[in-house]
Amino acid sequence: MFISSAFAQTAPAAAAGGDMQSTLMSMLPLVLMFVVLYFVMIRPQMKKQKEAKAMIDALAKGDEVVTVGGMLGKVTKLNDNSLNLEVATGVEVQIQRNAVVQVLPKGSIK
Repeated sequence: MFISSAFAQTAPAAAAGGDMQSTLMSMLPLVLMFVVLYFVMIRPQMKKQKEAKAMIDALAKGDEVVTVGGMLGKVTKLNDNSLNLEVATGVEVQIQRNAVVQVLPKGSIK
């Protein structure tokens, strides 16, 4: 008596091409964010890694270097994965090659 009948409304028919276009437009911001992320973060990091690898591969006997721990020294002996570093007269330390952070100009360490 007091309850009226409810009838479901039918949705208007969508155009066939409009649905695909709206899907592409909703994905566009995600694609643009990935492109920006690539050029701002990923590409510079890859370039930095490549430069660090080239520096480590180019190490030679007599180079003056800084390690990750901040130790300064002169390279006295090179192996495949390690090197000997003279940190003081007569004091040598063996470290891994990838612990070298920077190669200093000759004569920096006195």
